[in-house]
Amino acid sequence: MAPVETTRWRRVAMVRRTLMALLVFGQTAVASYYLLWILPYHGNTTLEQGLLFLFAVLYAWIAVGFWTAVWGFVIRLAGGDRYSCLKRHSDAELDATPLQKTAVILPIYHEPVRWTLDGLKAVYRDIEDQGELDSFEFYILSDSRNPDIWLEEQVAWNNMIRELGAEGRIFYRRRPVNLNFKSGNVADFLRRWGRRHKYMIVLDADSLLSGRTLVRMVRMMEREPRVGILQTNPNVINGQSLFARIQQFANRFYSPLFATGLAAIQMGDAAFWGHNAILRIEPFMKHCGLRKLPGRGLFGGPIMSHDFVEAAYMGRAGYEVWLEPNLGESYEESPPTLGDELSRDNRWAKGNLQHLWIMLREPGIRFAHRMAFLNGIMAYLASPLWLAFLILTSIEAAQMTLAPIDYFPEGYQGLFPLWPEWRPEWALGLALSTLMLLFLPKFLAILDSMIHRTAKSFGGLPRLLLSVFVEIVVSILLAPIRMLAHSRFVVAALLNLSLKWAGQNRTDEMTWSDGLKTQLPAMAVGASWAGFAWTLDPLFFFWSLPVAVPLIFSAPTSVLLSRQALGIGLLNKGILLIPEEQRPMPLLTRARCYRSEEKPEAVLTPFQQAVLIPGINQIHQALGRDTSNAVREARLRRISDRCIEQGPGALTDSEVAQIARDKTTLKELHRMAWRAPKDSYWGQSIQSLSSTAANRKA
Repeated sequence: MAPVETTRWRRVAMVRRTLMALLVFGQTAVASYYLLWILPYHGNTTLEQGLLFLFAVLYAWIAVGFWTAVWGFVIRLAGGDRYSCLKRHSDAELDATPLQKTAVILPIYHEPVRWTLDGLKAVYRDIEDQGELDSFEFYILSDSRNPDIWLEEQVAWNNMIRELGAEGRIFYRRRPVNLNFKSGNVADFLRRWGRRHKYMIVLDADSLLSGRTLVRMVRMMEREPRVGILQTNPNVINGQSLFARIQQFANRFYSPLFATGLAAIQMGDAAFWGHNAILRIEPFMKHCGLRKLPGRGLFGGPIMSHDFVEAAYMGRAGYEVWLEPNLGESYEESPPTLGDELSRDNRWAKGNLQHLWIMLREPGIRFAHRMAFLNGIMAYLASPLWLAFLILTSIEAAQMTLAPIDYFPEGYQGLFPLWPEWRPEWALGLALSTLMLLFLPKFLAILDSMIHRTAKSFGGLPRLLLSVFVEIVVSILLAPIRMLAHSRFVVAALLNLSLKWAGQNRTDEMTWSDGLKTQLPAMAVGASWAGFAWTLDPLFFFWSLPVAVPLIFSAPTSVLLSRQALGIGLLNKGILLIPEEQRPMPLLTRARCYRSEEKPEAVLTPFQQAVLIPGINQIHQALGRDTSNAVREARLRRISDRCIEQGPGALTDSEVAQIARDKTTLKELHRMAWRAPKDSYWGQSIQSLSSTAANRKA
């Protein structure tokens, strides 16, 4: 029998979701009816029926976002959702709840090493400030394949635990075989250490979670034994480029409405976003294992976007998944450029489209989680649908302009001629209602900030209004660019084209050559479409400009948005400001301080250091493995001999990796390199190392 609290929230969720569906589909039906009578032949042609279908799907999609924001506004106005997990327990109850052993895991793959581990160091120190370190262990789980990167990771980890005095608290593990992306990395951790802990908190390379929030999450899980996953709402921080700062402002200012509304609709059937969340390990290990998809092409092989699937499996097992927007002090970072965001979206598009198989064919999944899958799919599928709508609209305009009026169009079954009609006043009303769906949530956020007196933390009301205006303008410019890119990603995913999984750029600006190279197709499409519209009809040309102009200027838009000088310039004027930049938290200040510390530039590569520097060589030996296979020993001997004679440039990355993970070979290579002649590769490297050390002493 389900607990009373579970039964209660499920009843409330049913009422809320039913009301949400009535609002969305009712509004969509009215808008579709208007479009039906705006179209010249009132839906009596195949072309117009296609237009009507695409319009209804897209309108319903944006209506969901609109009503989610309205719901969030109303709930915040009422003082919060009294059915949420956080509202069930007082601060005193949570503070009195004992902690349980919790793993904080950081899966990484070709990330900036020092930057990433400095963030983890800040989280560690923040938990230390809470006096609760004994309840937490930290695991750096590397999937890096480039030997120079994972050798640097190992040294940075060793230095960090020595600096923090964290021996026996922070562990490093690099998988020798990279299977199933991040989910495989987490699964490898669980097989080895999962039963050592009751909970695990998952971080991304750019995640920061305060010690207070981490401790509070563990205590909430202790108070709620039916909760399998508790997801925070991460706020975006540390934006430098204009693009990142706009994304950061939009996330920080609008997310209270959207996250509150989303949490109120989903309740205990929320999604898991893969990071900044706590998971109950025992049911996760028992019920959330990911099998390979049994289909073909896109729908075959390992699941790429694992987080939504794991939440659905947890729900299928009878556990609850909650999003708690009021669990603050949870942070992540935004890609610095549009190009980096689109590269990330390319991966996510393929992963989200895979969910179609699970949504339709996986048994036992709760309806709310199937809707979460649909929501994720539509995040990318909406773009090709919008593109198709624009194409059909252009065809309709071309037919009305170039072809004579057809009184008996294809698909029309009437006995009398069908006269085309135009209703411009209805078209204007429909356009205004669509704009309302898109932009009213932004003005609700302004009203919300005035009601809750948070406008001052965004720079004051005048600067806040200017920030919202800047964000709206840029979002209008970016929408067609994203539409075209996402459409390409969806087509590539459906064709199952190969996808490269790589680390994320977190600092670099976009060059003009990169901007032109990546956006040239979009510019060509925008110019061609605008030219075609002009040849048809000047009115249709002006109608096309909101889409065509952003595409034509997509290259300069991408490049200028990547500029840090523009972002910092607006910050200095108080534009696009967020609360954390006015009153920084200790966690964020500490992370920024660690990451800004100047460290001497390395003269040698990480592999050269592993071979030559005694202390570093010993670190890698301690983390290496013993070779007990005669064939492997002979192969390593041949590789190391070539490395001594010709240097690492004569080796492949695979050969360097084989040496670097074998302790006996590393030890012998160290000995031979220090005995190498002065004019050899290693002799010159030693001289370079010695001269650098002498210069630093001087």
